[in-house]
Amino acid sequence: MTQAQEKASVLTEALPYLQRFRGKTFLIKMGGSAMDDSNLVREVMRDITFLEVAGIKPIVVHGGGKAISAAMEEAGLEAKFIGGLRVTTPEAIQIVEETLHGKVNKNLVNYINEFGGQATSIHGTTVFCAKQLYASGNIDIGQVGQVTQCHIEEVQHALNSAKVPVISPLGLEASSQETYNINADLAAAALACALQPAKLVYLSDVPGLLRDPSDSESLIESICQSEAQALIADGTISGGMIPKVESAIEALNQGVEKVHFIDGRTPHTLLLEIFTQSGVGTEIRKQTRIQR
Repeated sequence: MTQAQEKASVLTEALPYLQRFRGKTFLIKMGGSAMDDSNLVREVMRDITFLEVAGIKPIVVHGGGKAISAAMEEAGLEAKFIGGLRVTTPEAIQIVEETLHGKVNKNLVNYINEFGGQATSIHGTTVFCAKQLYASGNIDIGQVGQVTQCHIEEVQHALNSAKVPVISPLGLEASSQETYNINADLAAAALACALQPAKLVYLSDVPGLLRDPSDSESLIESICQSEAQALIADGTISGGMIPKVESAIEALNQGVEKVHFIDGRTPHTLLLEIFTQSGVGTEIRKQTRIQR
């Protein structure tokens, strides 16, 4: 088979998925060390532009933890974490907001527009209503929030205008009007519960769910909700993956059709997961088997 024929074969394999997903909404959470390499970030944004051009409606919710830590260090502030949550003082929240929305968000929007797509920046405080989140043991860690409600009007307007909404994980507490730093995984899951997209995709720095966390070859390709809960119960899924998987299960319960965990460090992993039969990461589906 010639190189040209191989390319044609790839396009042919993608055709039924393009047909099935045209007009559908995909919510993509981008984070982890996949965001540390600007070249990788550009490639992911190009793939998201491909989705938009193909008639799919992508939404991006992004993190930016390492960029925040670097900005805090530059400002002479120490980055502190309790139970995996960033301690966010009034001084720190200014840096968090400037970094997440003023820099990371704008860069993602610019990349999509550079590739000929149409993206729009949405400040998370216009989407996510928040209340203060305390660390385990009821420890006050400052302006860290959990989502209580999502306002989806601006996101829907962007989608209806054929634009890609790129949303920073920041929330607004109604009574105090204070900005809260929100875990991007949980922000994406909350928005997915409100919007009920066809797919919620967690794009980070892990290949997916592993039967043996020490063996990257033990990838679980497909699993249903009850099986995922059993893996949490027996300790196979542990640590920081527990809240990710629990939020994925909640999203499925609220109407999301399927959740995917994929490795953003692998080139074109998003397209491979969506437009091939086998995929490259882990899908969590509802109890009834649905075509990938």
